[in-house]
Amino acid sequence: MRVRTMSFPLVLVLLLGTGCARSPHLGDPLAHLTRAQRAQFDDGRAVFEREFTPETGLGPLFNANACGECHEDPVAGGGGDEEEVHIALLRPGGSCDLVEDRGGPVVQQQVTPALKAALGIEQEPAPEGVPQARRTSPDLFGFGLLDAVSEKTILSYADADDRDGDGISGRPNRTADGRIGRFGRKATVAALEEFNGLAFLIEQGITIPRHPTEETIGGQPIPPGVDPALDPEIDQAALEKADAFVRFLAPPEPLRLDRYGRRGKKVFERIGCARCHVPVLKTGDHPIRALAHRKVAAYTDLLLHDMGEDLADICMGRAAPGEFRTEPLMGLRLVTRFLHDGRAPSIDEAIRLHGGEASHSRELYQSLDDKERADLGAFLKSL
Repeated sequence: MRVRTMSFPLVLVLLLGTGCARSPHLGDPLAHLTRAQRAQFDDGRAVFEREFTPETGLGPLFNANACGECHEDPVAGGGGDEEEVHIALLRPGGSCDLVEDRGGPVVQQQVTPALKAALGIEQEPAPEGVPQARRTSPDLFGFGLLDAVSEKTILSYADADDRDGDGISGRPNRTADGRIGRFGRKATVAALEEFNGLAFLIEQGITIPRHPTEETIGGQPIPPGVDPALDPEIDQAALEKADAFVRFLAPPEPLRLDRYGRRGKKVFERIGCARCHVPVLKTGDHPIRALAHRKVAAYTDLLLHDMGEDLADICMGRAAPGEFRTEPLMGLRLVTRFLHDGRAPSIDEAIRLHGGEASHSRELYQSLDDKERADLGAFLKSL
């Protein structure tokens, strides 16, 4: 049985649309799509669930043979129980080296039979002396809404120098060309289209029009004859369909709060969780009506925060080893393992592992009595 893994503190993305449309079921598209957009969503689901083979482009290095292999529980677009290995090296002076010349930043865990026969390896070799990090597969619900939140909105919550003195100093990660990152555990990818496209290349070894060349094997070229498919191994039209499926996935609806949950929501705010997990964001201008000017109960600021030495692992882009983005985690009630690497078996344990900027909220949580802690749990389990 597959389990979904999510980090804490927690993110729920709830679309607050207009009109009388029914609440979407898990795995449904957003409300207010046009007929053509709904067709893109349906066609995209087929691409998302397509299982590739070596003959159709899989590998020769890969982590999964389909998007739906890692994002399947409880429906297509959900989470999965797979774990990835990421590597990076923090250089003197603070720059982050993704060690791409030695196979980074993702070390693929599977190889095709042809590559195994050629090199005798079961997975990509990880370079010695380079720090590693484990990453679990998050769900993708509501990601299109997060993509539609403006950079101005994200920056409005940034306080890199902690000028207000509350101990929280969220800051954006930025790409090499200066755009604000919002996807990935450390917010290294700025746009959902890029996030989706790179997943084909990095996770499945499927070359795409933007990146038509296979990755190396630990920095070494791929041996001749092990990759029979012509590059690029997926065309732009199929990529756009898969992107539409992820972009239009509706966020899970929260459960109705009872009196315990209502009290727990107040506890959530009182102990400071809402300072990073901003309850509501609003999307900006967008050519797609379903994504434009929507209130999103996101419970995130999409910023990087220092989470302390115990959770620190590797750098990524401009994110230091201890910095992580406030995680957008929808459908918390479906999750059984928590944090970016799945180390926490419960919400309670995940909270207790938080440090750095979350230390004060963690201490306040630990000082709650049993009734208050149970109320908070009732609220979180409604998400």
